[in-house]
Amino acid sequence: METIQVELGDRSYPIFIGPSLLESGEIPLEYFGVGKIVIVSNESVAPLYMPALKGFLGERDILEIVLPDGEQYKNLDAISYIYDRLLEAKCDRRTTLVALGGGVVGDITGFAAATYLRGVPFVQIPTTLLAQVDSSVGGKTGVNHPSGKNMIGAFYQPQCVIADTGFLKTLPEREVKAGLAEVIKYGLINKPEFFDYLEANSEHLLSLKSEYLVEAVKVSCQAKAEIVAADERETGQRALLNLGHTFGHAIETACGYGTWLHGETVAMGMVMAADLSVRLGQLELASAKRIRTVLEEKFAMTVVPPAEITVDKYLSLMALDKKTELGKLRFILLNSIGEAVIRADIETEVLKTTLLAGSGLCINHEELR
Repeated sequence: METIQVELGDRSYPIFIGPSLLESGEIPLEYFGVGKIVIVSNESVAPLYMPALKGFLGERDILEIVLPDGEQYKNLDAISYIYDRLLEAKCDRRTTLVALGGGVVGDITGFAAATYLRGVPFVQIPTTLLAQVDSSVGGKTGVNHPSGKNMIGAFYQPQCVIADTGFLKTLPEREVKAGLAEVIKYGLINKPEFFDYLEANSEHLLSLKSEYLVEAVKVSCQAKAEIVAADERETGQRALLNLGHTFGHAIETACGYGTWLHGETVAMGMVMAADLSVRLGQLELASAKRIRTVLEEKFAMTVVPPAEITVDKYLSLMALDKKTELGKLRFILLNSIGEAVIRADIETEVLKTTLLAGSGLCINHEELR
């Protein structure tokens, strides 16, 4: 078992990483408190892992809440349903909520924990690769609004994160690729040697070889933990973790939540961010080509966004992006592979060129010269 600490003073917490963690006996039960335990999961995950988790917890007072599966259910209706169940069970401030599922379950459960009785403890047990390397770490919780993704939420840290890489063996290939897009993101923003590693070992990662998965999750979590410790509430460098997300969130919202997986749209968004970086003279074309090749060929990801999204639709959705400050949209762009920067001075006409091209980078690249 690997252990990484998220350093946030008296709110610090560990991330436990490795296979078969619930069976190993290495996870201290103290992180689950002494009161009632409420496990929040969904219809796909609960049959697979609820029995093992309950066996791990032993003779505790446990309430199960099982939600429908899908991004389209990440809304205030789900939060209201959880509140109803907690109140019916007379859950108090000693209750610990446990998120057993992917990013949707983790975000919903975290937000419910942050707001029920003004805050109760919760534990993250992410069951997808994307959740293990991204959404379960850092304390971002929340739900979607029809006008924008993750627009309602709170920063609220868990007691611990248990990233059992054995859970990943049951993931559909599509979910694996979506998670790997977020893994690749860490290489692009500040770990070029990690990008090299991922490029060289794409076959092992796609085939879910244990030692490669553990390494990918460990490095990703360490990278995020360091940034969160320095900028918990995203006033500065934590925004770098949103590489590809401004474009990606717009695609998710435009197409309807659940049509595309979050990681799939992040892959599209990273290629679009590379495109814009080239147009601004920041990133070499060869590097942008390499990024696209790794995503599209090495990891077999879709990088071309849906053609039906108009430039005006992109711009209207981007205007609601959480990184917008004083009316100016901040983009995460690249100076090189391994060096991301925040920019808020992008001229609309240049941005429109990238939006019109979609992911045309390296196909119609003559116009970039």
